[in-house]
Amino acid sequence: MSTDNENAGSSSVAATQSEERPALPPRPSPAARNESNTAGMEGPNLQSKPTTAISSMNIQTLSFPDGSRGTFSSTTNDNAGDTDRSSASASVGMAGLGFNPVGNDIDESMSVMSIAPTLRPPGDLESLLIGDMSKKSPAWELLRSQSATVQPFESIRADEDTALADFAREFDDIPDESEKNWSDDDRVRLWKFKLKHFMILSSAGKPIYSRHGDLGLINSSMGVVQTIISFYEGAKNPLLGFTAGNTRFVITTEGPLYFVAISRLGESDSQLRAQLDALYMQILSTLTLPTLTNIFANRPSTDLRKPLQGTETLLSSLADSFTRGSPSALLGALECLRLRKSHRHAINNAFLRTRTEKLLYGLIVAGGKLVSVIRPRRHSLHPSDLQLIFNMLFESGGVKAGGGENWIPLCLPAFNNRGYLYMYVSFLDAEPESERDLSTSSEEIAIILISPDKESFFALQQMRDDVVAELKKKGHLDLIKTAAQQGRPKMNDIAPGSHISHFLFKSRANVQFCMPSLLPGFSNLISHRKLMSLYHDLHSTLHAKHTHVKVLHCVGEESTSLAWITPIFEFYCVAGPNASRALMTQGANKIILWAKREEERLFIIGGGVF
Repeated sequence: MSTDNENAGSSSVAATQSEERPALPPRPSPAARNESNTAGMEGPNLQSKPTTAISSMNIQTLSFPDGSRGTFSSTTNDNAGDTDRSSASASVGMAGLGFNPVGNDIDESMSVMSIAPTLRPPGDLESLLIGDMSKKSPAWELLRSQSATVQPFESIRADEDTALADFAREFDDIPDESEKNWSDDDRVRLWKFKLKHFMILSSAGKPIYSRHGDLGLINSSMGVVQTIISFYEGAKNPLLGFTAGNTRFVITTEGPLYFVAISRLGESDSQLRAQLDALYMQILSTLTLPTLTNIFANRPSTDLRKPLQGTETLLSSLADSFTRGSPSALLGALECLRLRKSHRHAINNAFLRTRTEKLLYGLIVAGGKLVSVIRPRRHSLHPSDLQLIFNMLFESGGVKAGGGENWIPLCLPAFNNRGYLYMYVSFLDAEPESERDLSTSSEEIAIILISPDKESFFALQQMRDDVVAELKKKGHLDLIKTAAQQGRPKMNDIAPGSHISHFLFKSRANVQFCMPSLLPGFSNLISHRKLMSLYHDLHSTLHAKHTHVKVLHCVGEESTSLAWITPIFEFYCVAGPNASRALMTQGANKIILWAKREEERLFIIGGGVF
């Protein structure tokens, strides 16, 4: 009976609660929903502000008339509304002093640069963390311009512990056995100290030539080299090169001769191989290929030093030009004397009017730079043959020492390696060796006439007299002398305002190149070698097998460099270590436009043809 009463009481309570449940709130209107979404997008009214300080504060920087600065701060109130009002009042007050307040920093995801609370002052007081980063102050622009003018390799010092520290002594002769004050160990130590060696030996192991040291000193070393090469040849796997430490060995085999280059200057294998090929061409220019082949066919152990006696200076001057760094050898191109097109055309015409029937090639050369050339219509001189001629006339000094006229039998291997041509050479205004000023050697003018007829000396001599008379009559000889004395143009004349310090520009169609003066930045032997080493690195990268690089920009501690190769030209340039890529590109474009504009002055296009 009691249980039924409890159940009845529980049912009445539940019925009472269901009857007293409040009604659902009314649906919000569309306008109210839009206001609610807008408030959600704005985010809550936070009392804390994003800041880089330990406590939120307003930091203000003032500049006084005497040049001093002051920084003032005021801690924010706990009330966010007071903070907003104080910030607004501070902005109004600072605007009257010429300051622009920082924009509102509501969004907590803003960067430090965007929300830095420092007020933005005008001019040089602009905060480094605020504002348009592309807009630099005058002080910043001045600092940037000064850093960009730092020249390449300025940090080089003679006392630095580098591979080139003693490069000035690279070309000093090693004492021979007749000097009793030097022991064999000391002489071998000096020989090992050299940065670059060229050696030539026969397949029988007979030494032929070494740039450093007499053959008696390095005879054992040549024997080791010959043994290594023969071992690989016996295995039908010819040895092309190997590396020992920081030294690179490159070997070339030409018939019965082995050519070896040993270098610590960082050249690539292809570059060293091209230098060895030039030494081989120098030997062929003396002996011709059939003569060389017959010598070793009859007696494989023949000592080739006797047939080559007297040509050691030619080999050494060629090797030294490679060690110093030769742009002509690197690019495989010739450098021409800069002349007006009309002047060069008149010189060519004077050459053609006085030409003898026995002439094959006619050249005028000033200081190692080609001035004019006349040739048969279907023949042209290869740059490697001209480099041999220029090395003989302007580098070795043997021909210049005689002065006046010279008659030289010569083989030009790229033209015909099986026979001799005969070269008549006349230095204009030649002086005896004792009276010749070595400082004017780069201004010497030579007329070179080449004939296949060994009996044509007097005919070529008469032609030389006629050419000189014609050039003097028209005043063209003085023009050549003036252009030779002026030398190469300076960078400021080529691209004013450019930060580029030096460049090489090669016209691939004409196989010729041009470059500015080496003075004053690269007249030093060490800085010149550093410059050429940089050009060698750029050249080897662009010309590496299977490479597809057309533009190369390199940044180093001592320099910044740029290389650019197209089907029309090759371009290499160097600037200081702080030069930007934009400055390098701008300077390169200026130089290339200059080369295109001056093309007919810088290069011989076609020459005189008969």
